[in-house]
Amino acid sequence: EDFLNLIFKAMMKDSLNSSHPVSSAVQSSEQIEEMFDAFSYIKGASLLLMLKHYLTKEVFQAGIEIYLHDHSCGSTQSDDLWDSMNEITNGTLDVKKVMKTWILQKGFPLVTVVRKGRTVSVQQEKFLYHLEPENWTSDASYLWDIPLTYITSSCNFTHAYLLDQKSGM
Repeated sequence: EDFLNLIFKAMMKDSLNSSHPVSSAVQSSEQIEEMFDAFSYIKGASLLLMLKHYLTKEVFQAGIEIYLHDHSCGSTQSDDLWDSMNEITNGTLDVKKVMKTWILQKGFPLVTVVRKGRTVSVQQEKFLYHLEPENWTSDASYLWDIPLTYITSSCNFTHAYLLDQKSGM
Protein backbone atom coordinates (compact mmCIF):
# COMPACT_ATOMS: atom_id res chain seq x y z
CA GLU A 1 0.00 0.00 0.00
CA ASP A 2 2.88 2.37 0.79
CA PHE A 3 4.51 1.66 -2.56
CA LEU A 4 1.22 2.24 -4.36
CA ASN A 5 0.94 5.64 -2.65
CA LEU A 6 4.48 6.48 -3.82
CA ILE A 7 3.58 5.43 -7.37
CA PHE A 8 0.58 7.77 -7.41
CA LYS A 9 2.73 10.65 -6.13
CA ALA A 10 5.30 9.95 -8.84
CA MET A 11 2.56 9.80 -11.47
CA MET A 12 1.25 13.16 -10.30
CA LYS A 13 4.72 14.68 -10.77
CA ASP A 14 5.17 12.88 -14.09
CA SER A 15 1.84 14.18 -15.37
CA LEU A 16 3.18 17.75 -15.26
CA ASN A 17 4.89 19.12 -18.34
CA SER A 18 7.83 20.13 -16.10
CA SER A 19 8.64 16.46 -15.40
CA HIS A 20 11.82 14.79 -16.66
CA PRO A 21 12.68 11.41 -18.20
CA VAL A 22 14.04 8.62 -16.00
CA SER A 23 17.20 8.52 -18.11
CA SER A 24 18.85 11.29 -20.10
CA ALA A 25 22.25 12.58 -21.15
CA VAL A 26 23.81 14.93 -18.61
CA GLN A 27 26.46 17.65 -18.89
CA SER A 28 26.79 18.89 -15.31
CA SER A 29 26.81 17.63 -11.74
CA GLU A 30 23.55 19.51 -11.11
CA GLN A 31 21.88 17.53 -13.89
CA ILE A 32 23.18 14.29 -12.35
CA GLU A 33 21.63 15.23 -8.99
CA GLU A 34 18.32 16.05 -10.68
CA MET A 35 18.32 12.73 -12.50
CA PHE A 36 18.73 10.67 -9.30
CA ASP A 37 15.72 11.98 -7.43
CA ALA A 38 13.04 9.93 -5.67
CA PHE A 39 10.77 10.31 -8.70
CA SER A 40 13.25 8.50 -10.97
CA TYR A 41 13.62 5.60 -8.56
CA ILE A 42 9.88 5.19 -8.03
CA LYS A 43 9.05 5.44 -11.73
CA GLY A 44 11.92 3.07 -12.52
CA ALA A 45 10.62 0.52 -10.02
CA SER A 46 7.12 0.86 -11.47
CA LEU A 47 8.45 0.25 -14.98
CA LEU A 48 10.27 -2.88 -13.84
CA LEU A 49 7.05 -4.16 -12.26
CA MET A 50 5.21 -3.46 -15.52
CA LEU A 51 7.86 -5.40 -17.45
CA LYS A 52 7.77 -8.29 -14.96
CA HIS A 53 4.00 -8.56 -15.30
CA TYR A 54 4.16 -8.51 -19.10
CA LEU A 55 7.04 -11.01 -19.44
CA THR A 56 5.82 -13.20 -16.54
CA LYS A 57 7.62 -13.59 -13.25
CA GLU A 58 9.67 -16.59 -14.45
CA VAL A 59 10.95 -14.93 -17.64
CA PHE A 60 11.73 -11.67 -15.82
CA GLN A 61 13.59 -13.57 -13.07
CA ALA A 62 15.64 -15.45 -15.66
CA GLY A 63 16.55 -12.15 -17.36
CA ILE A 64 17.64 -10.66 -14.03
CA GLU A 65 19.79 -13.72 -13.33
CA ILE A 66 21.53 -13.37 -16.72
CA TYR A 67 22.07 -9.65 -16.07
CA LEU A 68 23.55 -10.24 -12.60
CA HIS A 69 25.75 -13.09 -13.83
CA ASP A 70 27.09 -11.16 -16.83
CA HIS A 71 27.75 -7.93 -14.89
CA SER A 72 28.62 -9.17 -11.39
CA CYS A 73 32.03 -7.47 -11.29
CA GLY A 74 31.53 -4.35 -13.35
CA SER A 75 29.50 -1.27 -14.03
CA THR A 76 26.52 -1.28 -16.33
CA GLN A 77 24.19 0.86 -18.38
CA SER A 78 20.43 0.48 -18.68
CA ASP A 79 20.89 -1.15 -22.09
CA ASP A 80 22.71 -4.02 -20.38
CA LEU A 81 19.56 -4.95 -18.46
CA TRP A 82 17.40 -4.72 -21.59
CA ASP A 83 19.94 -6.84 -23.52
CA SER A 84 19.72 -9.52 -20.82
CA MET A 85 15.94 -9.47 -21.06
CA ASN A 86 16.18 -9.71 -24.87
CA GLU A 87 18.45 -12.72 -24.49
CA ILE A 88 15.90 -14.59 -22.40
CA THR A 89 12.94 -13.68 -24.64
CA ASN A 90 14.76 -15.13 -27.68
CA GLY A 91 13.76 -12.25 -29.94
CA THR A 92 10.02 -12.60 -29.32
CA LEU A 93 10.00 -9.09 -27.83
CA ASP A 94 12.48 -6.24 -28.24
CA VAL A 95 12.60 -5.27 -24.57
CA LYS A 96 15.15 -2.51 -25.22
CA LYS A 97 12.84 -0.83 -27.75
CA VAL A 98 9.84 -1.11 -25.42
CA MET A 99 11.62 0.21 -22.34
CA LYS A 100 13.36 3.10 -24.11
CA THR A 101 9.94 4.58 -24.88
CA TRP A 102 9.32 4.67 -21.13
CA ILE A 103 12.70 5.79 -19.75
CA LEU A 104 13.69 8.34 -22.41
CA GLN A 105 10.40 10.25 -22.46
CA LYS A 106 8.84 12.21 -19.66
CA GLY A 107 5.27 11.54 -18.71
CA PHE A 108 3.06 8.55 -19.31
CA PRO A 109 0.22 7.61 -21.63
CA LEU A 110 -3.51 7.68 -21.12
CA VAL A 111 -4.95 4.57 -22.77
CA THR A 112 -8.57 4.72 -23.86
CA VAL A 113 -10.35 1.41 -24.48
CA VAL A 114 -13.58 1.33 -26.49
CA ARG A 115 -15.63 -1.80 -27.02
CA LYS A 116 -18.17 -2.02 -29.83
CA GLY A 117 -19.74 -5.46 -29.91
CA ARG A 118 -16.90 -7.96 -30.25
CA THR A 119 -14.39 -5.35 -31.38
CA VAL A 120 -12.12 -3.58 -28.93
CA SER A 121 -10.02 -0.60 -29.90
CA VAL A 122 -7.33 1.10 -27.86
CA GLN A 123 -5.78 4.52 -28.27
CA GLN A 124 -2.93 6.26 -26.47
CA GLU A 125 -2.11 9.89 -25.85
CA LYS A 126 0.17 11.69 -23.42
CA PHE A 127 -1.57 12.37 -20.13
CA LEU A 128 -1.21 15.88 -18.73
CA TYR A 129 -2.79 16.67 -15.38
CA HIS A 130 -2.14 20.38 -15.42
CA LEU A 131 -0.96 22.35 -18.41
CA GLU A 132 1.79 24.79 -17.46
CA PRO A 133 1.90 27.37 -20.29
CA GLU A 134 5.46 28.47 -19.46
CA ASN A 135 6.76 24.89 -19.79
CA TRP A 136 4.45 23.67 -22.55
CA THR A 137 5.82 21.50 -25.33
CA SER A 138 3.88 19.67 -28.00
CA ASP A 139 3.02 16.10 -27.05
CA ALA A 140 2.03 14.97 -30.55
CA SER A 141 5.26 13.01 -30.99
CA TYR A 142 4.96 11.09 -27.73
CA LEU A 143 4.46 7.38 -28.29
CA TRP A 144 4.96 4.51 -25.87
CA ASP A 145 5.21 0.79 -26.44
CA ILE A 146 2.50 -0.19 -23.97
CA PRO A 147 2.33 -3.80 -22.79
CA LEU A 148 -1.34 -4.66 -22.33
CA THR A 149 -2.71 -7.85 -20.88
CA TYR A 150 -6.31 -8.97 -20.86
CA ILE A 151 -8.57 -11.94 -20.24
CA THR A 152 -11.67 -12.69 -22.27
CA SER A 153 -14.82 -14.32 -20.93
CA SER A 154 -14.24 -17.35 -23.16
CA CYS A 155 -10.83 -18.35 -21.76
CA ASN A 156 -8.95 -18.72 -18.51
CA PHE A 157 -5.57 -17.47 -19.65
CA THR A 158 -4.07 -14.03 -20.12
CA HIS A 159 -3.56 -12.57 -23.59
CA ALA A 160 -0.75 -10.11 -24.22
CA TYR A 161 -0.80 -7.23 -26.68
CA LEU A 162 1.79 -4.54 -27.32
CA LEU A 163 0.31 -1.18 -28.30
CA ASP A 164 3.18 0.43 -30.20
CA GLN A 165 1.13 2.87 -32.28
CA LYS A 166 -1.26 5.70 -31.45
CA SER A 167 -4.18 3.27 -31.81
CA GLY A 168 -4.78 -0.42 -32.40
CA MET A 169 -7.22 -3.31 -32.14
